[in-house]
Amino acid sequence: MSLKERTYSILIVSATDVLTSAFAGLLPETRYSPVHAVSSINAARRTLTEKTYDFIIINAPLHDDMGVRLAIDISSSKQSVVLLLVKSDIHNEIHDQAAEYGVFTLSKPISKATMTYAFSWLESARERLRQFKKKSLSIEEKMAEIRLVNKAKWILISQLSMSEPESHRYIEKQAMDRCVTRRSIAEEIIRTYS
Repeated sequence: MSLKERTYSILIVSATDVLTSAFAGLLPETRYSPVHAVSSINAARRTLTEKTYDFIIINAPLHDDMGVRLAIDISSSKQSVVLLLVKSDIHNEIHDQAAEYGVFTLSKPISKATMTYAFSWLESARERLRQFKKKSLSIEEKMAEIRLVNKAKWILISQLSMSEPESHRYIEKQAMDRCVTRRSIAEEIIRTYS
C-alpha cells in the first residue's frame, strides 16, 4: 500500500474545541479517519485502552495536567506518534523533556502551513514505526522457531538417544528432504513424542 493510499487515525486531546475545529479543514476524511477528540488526560487514557490511534495530538495545557507525562507515556508504550502543542514561552523546556521519548513538539500559535508540514512528519514517523514493528514480529517468529526446534532436538535426544549434532542433522535433513520448514518438522516431532 502506498503512502498516499494509507489512512491515519487521530486522537486529539484538547481542553477546548477550537483545535478540533481548526483541524477540520486540514484533515480530509479520505486521509485521516477516524478523528476522535477528548478534553482531558483521564478521558484520553480511557480511550487509549479501547483503541489505538496512529497520531495523538495533545494541546497543552489541559484541565487535569500539562499533558507532558501523557505524551511521554503514549510515545514510550504505544505504536502511536505523539505531537504536543505548547505555548511558545515554555516550548524549549517541554521539548527538552519530551524529545528523548520521541514526542514531537510545536509551539503555539501554529500556522496552517506549519501544521501541514507537521502532519507530513507525523506520517513519516508512523511509517517508520510500522517498519520497526514488522522487523520485531519477524524476529519474534524466528525466536519461536528456534525454541520449537530446540525442544524437538531435546525430545530426540531423550527419546531416541541421539546426540545434539545428530538431532540437529535429523531435523535439517527431514526439512530438506520433504521441502518443509524446520518448524514443521519440529512441530511434528513434538506431537509424535508428547
